[in-house]
Amino acid sequence: MFKITGKILAFTAATLMVSTAFSSAQSMDELVAAAKAEGQLTTIALPHDWCGYGGVIAGFKAKYPEITVNELNPDAGSADEIEAIKANKDNKGPQAPDVIDVGLAFGPSAKAEGLVQPYKVSTWDSIPEGAKDAEGYWYGDYYGVMSLIVNKDLVPNTPADWSDLLKPEYKGQVALAGDPRASNQAILGVLAAGLAGGAKAGKEAGEKGLEFFAELNKAGNFVPVIGKAGTLAQGATPIIVMWDYNALAAKDTLAGNPPVEVVVPKSGVLAGVYVQAISAYAPHPNAAKLWMEYLYSDEGQLGWLKGYCHPIRFNDMVKRGVVPQDLLDKLPPAASYEAAYFPTLDEVNENKTAVTAGWDSVVGANVQ
Repeated sequence: MFKITGKILAFTAATLMVSTAFSSAQSMDELVAAAKAEGQLTTIALPHDWCGYGGVIAGFKAKYPEITVNELNPDAGSADEIEAIKANKDNKGPQAPDVIDVGLAFGPSAKAEGLVQPYKVSTWDSIPEGAKDAEGYWYGDYYGVMSLIVNKDLVPNTPADWSDLLKPEYKGQVALAGDPRASNQAILGVLAAGLAGGAKAGKEAGEKGLEFFAELNKAGNFVPVIGKAGTLAQGATPIIVMWDYNALAAKDTLAGNPPVEVVVPKSGVLAGVYVQAISAYAPHPNAAKLWMEYLYSDEGQLGWLKGYCHPIRFNDMVKRGVVPQDLLDKLPPAASYEAAYFPTLDEVNENKTAVTAGWDSVVGANVQ
């Protein structure tokens, strides 16, 4: 269940029970000591404006100043994170990630390939059963819904639904927030479009979504540029399909220059869960475990909520009254989420296969 190896410590499941708390303060103290002895944690694909990660990383550094956080390629996609583990199996240097934050579909596949190791955080019991691997190889961290972020200086009429994006007035304006051949966010953006078209989640919705983007591209409305706050502000991508938490964070970052609007489409409201895991080849396994403990503590979970993400332990924390009201007040209206669909892992995998395999042949737009 819980094992720390190396010259400093060696615990087994019999020594340390995993439940809603460590069996003793000593065990947590020793994990902290082991992590401090390693002195470094290497993360990957964690943009500071994604899900409040800037504040989360700062919080970890403040709590454990003895541990240097080495941040690799903040703009990488989920597939890039997996490739980074594969490419650095025998590398204990700064290019080898200790931890990953990837889309739901990538958790089980990484486990199947032997790329991640099991670890159950002390708050394990409050993570919903459907959002974690029973053996602890991966576990849900936060979720959001697919939305549209719009530059109001360039788009006077905000699209209300997916079908609106096909209108001539949006020519050369619509982009995805990633390459749909590698980015989980973009892959699920295609799924959402497919759901809006009436398809069933999974392969069918993936194929329907590809047809939608092919039509969007043929109409000249699709822009093959990875959409970010910067490209939105510059006018290169006036409308971006993006997770609501990323869109709301971008809105804060832009601070009215230009004015933006974030809307959850009326149909195809897709909820997406991301997951955490520790690399099986992590150069700093104890620091990685301590990072997970921090992320899944109330403090870490609130850090994500400040970035407009719904942390995976949200319901438990609300029930215990530990979520500040001002944070709850900043979230979009609950009505926007009422029709949200949470796809199963099989549906996510089927969609991923359909989208990554068919994007080039069906849509034919080289997103970069």
